[in-house]
Amino acid sequence: MPYLSLYLQSLGFLAAQVGIIFAIMQGTRLISPNILASFSRYFSNRMRQVQLSCLISLIAFSVFLVRQDFLSIALTTFAFSFFLNAALPQFEAVTLRKITGDTSTYSEIRLWGSVGFIITVAGIGFLLSGVNLTLWPWLVSLCLLALLMSTLTLTDSSANDTKSPGLGVLRISQQKPVIAFLVVVFLMQASHGPYYAFYSILLASLDYTENQIGQLWSLGVLAEIALFILFKRVFTHVSLRFVLLLSILLTVLRWLVLAYLSNHLYFIMLAQLLHAASFGAFHVVCIELTHQHFKGRNLEQGQALYSSIGFGAGGMCGGLAAGVMWDKLGEVWVFGGAALLSFIAFWIAWVWIERGQSDELHPNGDGVSSI
Repeated sequence: MPYLSLYLQSLGFLAAQVGIIFAIMQGTRLISPNILASFSRYFSNRMRQVQLSCLISLIAFSVFLVRQDFLSIALTTFAFSFFLNAALPQFEAVTLRKITGDTSTYSEIRLWGSVGFIITVAGIGFLLSGVNLTLWPWLVSLCLLALLMSTLTLTDSSANDTKSPGLGVLRISQQKPVIAFLVVVFLMQASHGPYYAFYSILLASLDYTENQIGQLWSLGVLAEIALFILFKRVFTHVSLRFVLLLSILLTVLRWLVLAYLSNHLYFIMLAQLLHAASFGAFHVVCIELTHQHFKGRNLEQGQALYSSIGFGAGGMCGGLAAGVMWDKLGEVWVFGGAALLSFIAFWIAWVWIERGQSDELHPNGDGVSSI
């Protein structure tokens, strides 16, 4: 996906059109996780739902191989991302059940997604440096096929949770601390909209090659992997609130660096290293908080709500705004606006997310500082 914007640019798409495509991709996260989560109760093996979603996503993406006009790409993007984005929260719910509530173990599992990201992005960047960007859809199709094949090796043997879910998802999401948490998630993912849609274009405008762009993307994920490995040790004796606030504050710094210092390689590298905070630490804390609030039968829908509000609504709004602003105002205003959104998220988290009664994040997930 880091090369999607470059691929669209090679087809002659305008920045606004690129922003729309990314907004569609993020926007499907607003609806698809909730729709698929509502059907999860009908699957005794939830991996069947994940496998079906990955299959349909692969079939839909194949249209990229034969059609390159804007309307076809927009419709194809909606179809393939709808099912791909629906599969992820379901798979994370399966993961959380398999580790039986030990949510700190999640970071040790999640780092392998980052390893896969580095291998594919760096490898594809190397390939695209020697060939035309028209190869990109074929490479993504190969990745989607590999994803589908890997899901066939997994099962979800646990039966549906028959315990009483307590409050429903709607009642839980109406609680003030949960509302504050979801608003923070929305603003943070909206601030990432310009990064996902236009970071590669920014680097290309600074004369970086596809291979170098892939290496810079990989640097950010390397930092993320390091954080996942060290998370249990480093953050064992600090509260979730502290990690949340620190990650948001470092996100503000990251966008300011890209806004004003992107002409310098060392500052670009610094901004990428901060990916460990803006995505890695923030995401792990959000998974933990989501797990604390949405239990039993509510877990799938809680994961879906987190994905919908953040990656869906937030990513869509951020991508659309960046697409409108990029050509007219440039990276200073776009990433400066992202920094402002992150700062607002920091203020809301500081004021509204409670410290809770426990000050420690224990490895077994118990006694975690509540929001």
